[in-house]
Amino acid sequence: MVEQLRSDAPVLVIGLGRFGAACAGELDRLDRDVLAIDGNLDLVQKWSERVTHAVQADARNLDALKQIGAQDFQVAVVAVGSSIEASVLITANLVDLKVPQIWAKAVSQSHGKILSRVGANHVIYPEREAGERVAHLVSGRMLDFIRFDDDFVLAKMYPPKFIRGVGLNESGVRTKYNVTVVGVKSPGKPFRYAEANTVVTNHDLIIVSGTNSDIERFASLDR
Repeated sequence: MVEQLRSDAPVLVIGLGRFGAACAGELDRLDRDVLAIDGNLDLVQKWSERVTHAVQADARNLDALKQIGAQDFQVAVVAVGSSIEASVLITANLVDLKVPQIWAKAVSQSHGKILSRVGANHVIYPEREAGERVAHLVSGRMLDFIRFDDDFVLAKMYPPKFIRGVGLNESGVRTKYNVTVVGVKSPGKPFRYAEANTVVTNHDLIIVSGTNSDIERFASLDR
């Protein structure tokens, strides 16, 4: 039986480079208790007042992890990317300490495969994911783009002309293009969920969902 993790469980973040620091900082803003670890004393001192706890330690050393209580955490993020050997060793140490959820940053596909085989529950490819997102945005068709593992996409964009001024059920977005308008954002107003009779205007932004190929095709329509 898989243990149900608390949504407010403290998080162990190992590595305070750009990715690790951003993760630790955002977790702190979300009111999560964070223990951040790095071997660089300057980085530890820099972040000591921004997260719950920041400690200088060599996470490659199993005993060092035990001393700071890593085995008591339910969630850990291995944000070390500069050394593949170090990230794999740290991940293996966390597996040995039976940390239930381990998120690990990978710098390549082969690196990610090793992390998964060692025991990481979730492998993150921040550079690759950021590159894919930018590739979709530079075309100017989309304002934001998120793709999930199963090729499901959420995108924010300006509405094509053919859906403006009529109810979404009349425009036939879903039947013609196999995408769903999830929500609408009008200037000066909060986001609202879209319904069958929702009318999109020239000034609105829309949030749409669908497969990557369907979203790309829909985004290429006349604006």
